[in-house]
Amino acid sequence: MNLGVRWTLHGDGRTPAPGAVVRPDERLSWPRTAGLGAQHVVAMFGASFVSPILMGLDPNLAIMMSGIATAIFLLATRGKVPSYLGCSLSFVGVAATIRASGGDSATVTGAVFVVGAALFLAGLAVQRFGAHIIHTVMPPIVTGAVVMLIGFNLAPVTATTYWPQDQWTALLTMLFTALAVVCLRGFFSRIAIFLGLVFGYVLSFALDRIFGRIHSPAGGAEAVDHWRLDLSGVGRADWIGLPSFHAPSFEWSAILVALPVVIALIAENAGHVKAVGEMIREPLDDKLGTAIAADGAASMLSTAVGGPPNTTYSENIGVMAATRVYSTAAYWAAACFALLFGLCPKFGAVVAAIPGGVLGGITVILYGMIGLLGAQIWINAKVDMRNPLNLVPAAAGIIIGVGGVSLEITDTFELSGIALGTIVVIAGYHLLRAFAPAHLKQQEPLLDSGTSTYDEADKHPDERP
Repeated sequence: MNLGVRWTLHGDGRTPAPGAVVRPDERLSWPRTAGLGAQHVVAMFGASFVSPILMGLDPNLAIMMSGIATAIFLLATRGKVPSYLGCSLSFVGVAATIRASGGDSATVTGAVFVVGAALFLAGLAVQRFGAHIIHTVMPPIVTGAVVMLIGFNLAPVTATTYWPQDQWTALLTMLFTALAVVCLRGFFSRIAIFLGLVFGYVLSFALDRIFGRIHSPAGGAEAVDHWRLDLSGVGRADWIGLPSFHAPSFEWSAILVALPVVIALIAENAGHVKAVGEMIREPLDDKLGTAIAADGAASMLSTAVGGPPNTTYSENIGVMAATRVYSTAAYWAAACFALLFGLCPKFGAVVAAIPGGVLGGITVILYGMIGLLGAQIWINAKVDMRNPLNLVPAAAGIIIGVGGVSLEITDTFELSGIALGTIVVIAGYHLLRAFAPAHLKQQEPLLDSGTSTYDEADKHPDERP
């Protein structure tokens, strides 16, 4: 049985020839492969340890489970799709909403476990019926709107939780991160969020030494005197040990808040598989269902023990584009490094000590970027917002999702925010399309570049080069 864990040596195993690529079933020498694996770990760090912190989960467990998730993904796809699975930022808003309603970490992981199960089933459906069903059920107008409302729903978290803890550190961190994202080039531009965190960390330490304690909210409602950077937990943490595990708990209200994220994850996976296929010059549409299902299975395993969900990472796709090394052996090396980091509690304590003001500066940019990815989906798919069939459901769903509009179903059950906004977008679009006049439906949405492709022969004669 081929599990994709055997590789042929590329050339002499040292440096690929000019213009050559190292294919997924090839590898360089093991020392060089280990070095590439370490580079992949650095690339995923920026988002993978920010996400669990923002979700209130153990960063050590998140890093460790990202390694296990990557191994599951590589085995499931038989080494055909080189990708790293890290903690998904798409669930940050969900976690904040659940906690604001009184839920704890078990409630968060229980809700996300169900999303992983839904993603797994969606992957099986795509594998059975083909990638075109993604476009049929979730055309770009729907996918973009859902991604946008998920991202912008996070705005109150920054404004009320993180930024007030240290507004000046937040402002300076935001400015540095913005400069890093825009001005840096190559690999460093892809870890700009990570560099912003490091800058804020060092800045907080310096401000504590210069000005002493700050009087502000420290994660609570009341302002108190506290250090910006509290490293007391780092000294108490062990060098080697297991991360903290917990079992998930399931509540319908939390599950309904989390379920819409499955749409974003399907679109994310589809786009990444498509991108990898184009880089290695091999169509991977037949692997899309497997990749989505593997992502869902890995997320279920992670959340079952108290970790965050996972998704394929564009940061690591960027590393492959820069190095032209697509060997899955490098991803196995990265998975092993992640496991080792996860077994170091002191590392987790350093991450957990990130000041709230630093997170405030980072999340202003990060949450906005997540939301604007929805607009990018519209732009890439050339969605016509002059068409009321597209405009109306998207507009209504986004306002409901961002504004926190609620709909009381019974005395003990209501839909609101992300869940209600997503339902309005999906159901509204398909319902309106069923009753819309023919002239509004004549211009079909273009195929989403992340979900499917079509041949030149299928194009209208005027569209052919």
